[in-house]
Amino acid sequence: MSKYTIKITLLSDTTFGRGDGVAGLVDQEVEHDRYGFPYLRGRTLKGLLSEECDNLVAVLSDENQRQHWQKISNELFGVPGSTLGTQGKIHLGDACLPSDLRTEIAAQIDSEEKKKQNDKKYKPKLTSTDILESLTTIRRQTAIDTETGISADHSLRSARVILRELIFESNILFETELDENSDDDQDMLALLTVGTLALRRIGSGRNRGKGHVKCSLYDSAQEITKNMNYIQRFGRNK
Repeated sequence: MSKYTIKITLLSDTTFGRGDGVAGLVDQEVEHDRYGFPYLRGRTLKGLLSEECDNLVAVLSDENQRQHWQKISNELFGVPGSTLGTQGKIHLGDACLPSDLRTEIAAQIDSEEKKKQNDKKYKPKLTSTDILESLTTIRRQTAIDTETGISADHSLRSARVILRELIFESNILFETELDENSDDDQDMLALLTVGTLALRRIGSGRNRGKGHVKCSLYDSAQEITKNMNYIQRFGRNK
């Protein structure tokens, strides 16, 4: 089983939306775990990568090229309605902040919660709310009435955003060990590399300036997205 890691650096404030808000606080809440750490679901990340790869394949000028690389994309990500025999060959974990940071802080929160359970009057020094608020902020926006030039009534909305410059990591697992002598295996890795580089926007409001990211792909030893051999391999004739 081959393992890779995709790193996502936030270049702008980003909302990994979860589809709901918190009454009286924010209209759009970010996805976060019980310790307050925001994260992006692996299933969502896989869909975004698949979309970018399909877009790259669609602009190939040669029909034979398009058919070959679309087949590679289907093998990599699967297709809608896939069966066990045709499902994608990669599995993506949730994109989270570095594990050593999360593990250390989670232990502190667990310790504080335990003290609270033993002493109802004890006030925890660190909570999941503290963590969420330290990594995010709330942005508010309103619509402008084009006739009056002032804020439209009842248009004020708020959304929590994850602060820029944070780095999230997601593990990518192939079902089998990739063979460096197999053209199809190396083509899958090449397509995953260019798809990773092409992924520039993530999350809610990504068409309105939010969610600008830089993505890079790593194996155990090096950054693959800097390897020109994989980049130049994409789109080659079969």
